Amino acid sequence: MNSLSSNKVWKDRLKIIDTNVEEIHIPKLSPKQKNISQDKEFFEVRVGGYLKRIRFHDYGKLYEIPGLYEKLFYEKLKCCSPSVVVNLLEDVASDFGEDTDEFKVLDVGAGNGMVGDELDNIGVDSVVGIDILPEAKKATFRDRPEIYADYLVTNLSEMPEKHEIKLEEGDFNCLTTVAALGFGDIPPIAFLIALDFIETPGWLAFNIKEDFLQEDDTSGFCRLIRQMNREKLIQIQCYRRYRHRISITGKPLYYVAIIAKKLKVVPNTLLIEWNH
Repeated sequence: MNSLSSNKVWKDRLKIIDTNVEEIHIPKLSPKQKNISQDKEFFEVRVGGYLKRIRFHDYGKLYEIPGLYEKLFYEKLKCCSPSVVVNLLEDVASDFGEDTDEFKVLDVGAGNGMVGDELDNIGVDSVVGIDILPEAKKATFRDRPEIYADYLVTNLSEMPEKHEIKLEEGDFNCLTTVAALGFGDIPPIAFLIALDFIETPGWLAFNIKEDFLQEDDTSGFCRLIRQMNREKLIQIQCYRRYRHRISITGKPLYYVAIIAKKLKVVPNTLLIEWNH
């Protein structure tokens, strides 16, 4: 267990979720499947007597079954990222003499609200969620109805004007995005657009698989993060490697949590450069 992680929030929440998950089975892989990529992992779940096979990244199907996301990723695969990133944010903000009860957070890739739950636990002022999946919003308001001040189902890269106006009026001073970068769920341009809605100065708390910070990264995030730091758009305050969860083969999957300060407005030239 990472020193910054805690089981308290999600375990307490799972106690009040009306789940009908009977069994989760992680299949044994054939020799050809031993090196299966993280976004191709799958499992089987028994619900109402029926066995279903679901791919880990089929989030819509995961969210449809109450408690399944928590039981799979947090109970069975020991995920700890929401608490690690949020607790790290609280620690670093405290070092700057800032209180999280003054934070107005834009939670991008909010999923079923587990990061929002952690933010609420440290006393943030308000949280607005964004996700591209309607199933995510439905699951959030089913299982965590009191956590988010608002929750938009939208595509940041192709956002309707009404959503853009609402976000511009949000007065956000902190951006969070956890376990949503690097696999095509949120591309670099969407990340930049979200950052543009954060006040200056503001906070940025996110994580990313360590592979996507290597020189041979093809997602674009390695280059983007270095460019933002080099051009003094952000200043990284904390960079911490930790075990995000274990894979279906029992192998540890390492991510990096990053806490940064936003120092200036995102320039249009940067948005244009990455909008390709």
